[in-house]
Amino acid sequence: MEFPDLGKHCSEKTCKQLDFLPIKCDVCKQDFCKDHFTYAAHKCPFAFKKDVQVPVCPLCHIPIPIKKGQIPDVVVGDHMDRDCKYHPGKNKEKVFAHRCSKGGCKKREMLQVACAQCYGNFCIQHRHPLDHSCRHASRPTSNAG
Repeated sequence: MEFPDLGKHCSEKTCKQLDFLPIKCDVCKQDFCKDHFTYAAHKCPFAFKKDVQVPVCPLCHIPIPIKKGQIPDVVVGDHMDRDCKYHPGKNKEKVFAHRCSKGGCKKREMLQVACAQCYGNFCIQHRHPLDHSCRHASRPTSNAG
């Protein structure tokens, strides 16, 4: 050995490899080789200080704080049930929002079907001027129905 002080041995108990470019763990301050420098690889006892992940709600995209020992899926689920600002069931838009203007008809349509002459909103059955007794029509061109 020409350079006995060059390099350091890996601090992992099962490895002890002599490494000339060791990596120092920023939490436990020990030297490790390239195979054991991650927190999980050398089972760092202080990894919880640095390896912190904050789950995010998939609906409202707000970070959910969790305490040590809590399961993130359970905490996010509780947030979605109680505190989440996004409620897909509450703000549900009505699909059939356009009601027919013909007297006595209670049908609703997904799309607005407006009469070109009186500009009223009608269902498919009453969309033609003769079918809804259009009063603003000068002379309908055809009999539909």
